[in-house]
Amino acid sequence: MKLTSCKMAAASTANFFTTSTAPCNSKPYMVSKSKSFGLRFNSPNYLRSFSGLKAATSVNCESESSFLGKESTAALRDSFAPKAVKQNRDTVTRFQPRASFKVAILGAAGGIGQPLALLIKMSPLVSTLHLYDIANVRGVTADLSHCNTPSQVLDFTGTAELPNSLKGVDVVVIPAGVPRKPGMTRDDLFNINANIVKDLVEAVADTCPDAFIHIISNPVNSTVPIAAEVLKQKGVYDPKKLFGVTTPDVVRANTFVAQKKNLKLVDVDVPVVGGHAGITILPLLSKIKPSVSLTDEEVEELTVRIQNAGTEVVDAKAGAGSATLSMAYAAARFMESSLRALDGDSDVYECSYVQSELTELPFFASRVKLGKNGVEAVIPSDLQGLTEYEAKALEALKPELKASIEKGVAFANKQPVAA
Repeated sequence: MKLTSCKMAAASTANFFTTSTAPCNSKPYMVSKSKSFGLRFNSPNYLRSFSGLKAATSVNCESESSFLGKESTAALRDSFAPKAVKQNRDTVTRFQPRASFKVAILGAAGGIGQPLALLIKMSPLVSTLHLYDIANVRGVTADLSHCNTPSQVLDFTGTAELPNSLKGVDVVVIPAGVPRKPGMTRDDLFNINANIVKDLVEAVADTCPDAFIHIISNPVNSTVPIAAEVLKQKGVYDPKKLFGVTTPDVVRANTFVAQKKNLKLVDVDVPVVGGHAGITILPLLSKIKPSVSLTDEEVEELTVRIQNAGTEVVDAKAGAGSATLSMAYAAARFMESSLRALDGDSDVYECSYVQSELTELPFFASRVKLGKNGVEAVIPSDLQGLTEYEAKALEALKPELKASIEKGVAFANKQPVAA
């Protein structure tokens, strides 16, 4: 399923938009049977024709610039249920999105949470969006509720309202925590964010243990193992439903490679494995689709830039924050993939940091197949036939990733879990 009407970065969010030359008083989503209509994304008039801004007489759903690329066009088309309607003796077809999923964002008033909430609000698959934070979330909710997209937005403030924010939720995404500042590593964030993630995941375990859990809070290499241990202690751990969101690394890799080789971005797919910090981020540039030729120098340059892309943003913002917009975009892409999988799409693949047996490490980021129950399969093929450079980098990242995992597990096991 795809969302968007406005181009975001080179590979834009793919939300709904419509194109039409009809007057503004036309009925939205109404298509005359006598007229043909196309499914197409990324119209040159994407801003003028955005369905949230203007009524239209055709629904376009074919993307050259989207969260997920052209392979998801069929999924987007399938997310609309046609209904025959009688109006003025003419039979028309109305397409209605199956907005049936409830999503909660924990940390919704923050730098990632706010743009992420906007993007999720635009999804035709979301019926209800719960925004939780310890403060300032009411204003975010009021602002967002003015957007004329179908999902209902509700706010929840403070720990007393946390359980209510999670009732009946299908997917929980956790961007809560403090951002990195210049000179900070992800491990510098550990002591603050580890406690935040622990407390939030405890509430998830108590209230919506069957929900998909998307962990954004850094350091992801440690916070995902913390979440796993908390869920184990609560007796509700399902490894298929716990995800570390490493999609920013994939988004960056796709963008940087496309720019470097002058490729059409929608066609570029770079698997990124390992973890989500520094050298643990390993883009497999030998596995790029479409296949491209890279010199050893280009491989080294691209790998280092992808690994340090978060720091690139932190330094550029000069103390004013970390990567928030690109992170929100990537998290929205992963959210949309999860919702598509929950909705029954059988062809959903993303890279994610999950419990894994691909290596000797208990958690590892790789491409996974998503389904209604979470991870259906961890895809091993990307780790086969690595170049010498990639094989050495894979072995080099393992000690650091292992230490981060163990740090998270040790933290969770020495902290008492609330009954």
